[in-house]
Amino acid sequence: MQIETVIYVLLGGLAGGFVNGLAGMGTSLFALGFFLVVLDPVSAVALTALLAVLAGVQGLWISRSVLWEDPRRWLRFTLPGILGVPLGLMLLDWVDPAVLRRIIAAGLVLYGGYFGLRRSLPRLEGQYRWVDRALGFVGGILGGFASLSGVLPTIWLSMRAWPRAETRAVLQSYNFSILLITVAGLALRGAYEAQVWTAFAVVLPAGVLAAQAGIFAFRRITDAQFQRLLVLLCLCLGLGMLMREVLAG
Repeated sequence: MQIETVIYVLLGGLAGGFVNGLAGMGTSLFALGFFLVVLDPVSAVALTALLAVLAGVQGLWISRSVLWEDPRRWLRFTLPGILGVPLGLMLLDWVDPAVLRRIIAAGLVLYGGYFGLRRSLPRLEGQYRWVDRALGFVGGILGGFASLSGVLPTIWLSMRAWPRAETRAVLQSYNFSILLITVAGLALRGAYEAQVWTAFAVVLPAGVLAAQAGIFAFRRITDAQFQRLLVLLCLCLGLGMLMREVLAG
């Protein structure tokens, strides 16, 4: 592996691992851009999914007590999300994913820009169980269709009046489950060739250390700061998606 490849893979591992440890999501947003510089798209996506699962295991471990205090809460998102992934894969033959990505990116920029600049953020106090299930299911469809599983749950949870530990635990378990299915699908497609495993050997220590640094930072922010962090991550995700579409076009 050339030194340039090692550098970009390390940078992607550090960036993706840190944000996953901090927020329980966002690995693709911060890691994929680095990986795409030195790897082909399929290998880059396969490596990103592995990194997200690696960081997610650490996040799930530190969230285990929160997850089992009320397992129905995260299962309301995760189980419908898993069911939605195959439907999303089926839609690949019917709809252009690029069009959907542009629409969602524009929505993320509008949402993140509007609320990110406001002094106060929305705080929904109700139960909204069916909304949780519906958004989990649609997120699974978007995950299988356009690798955007975490978009709608992140927007929704950034408006819920939940403690940050609970919000993060739900996002972490949801994204981990969807990405685990993604890794299995990529493996069946033969995406994990020698090049990916070599890059993963470089990413492994960087991703572990960065995720721990993100977890350390998470433990030192307030619930309000975490809520605003999710809103700003939505803005960054939308801008990053739009930039990627422009460059790809």
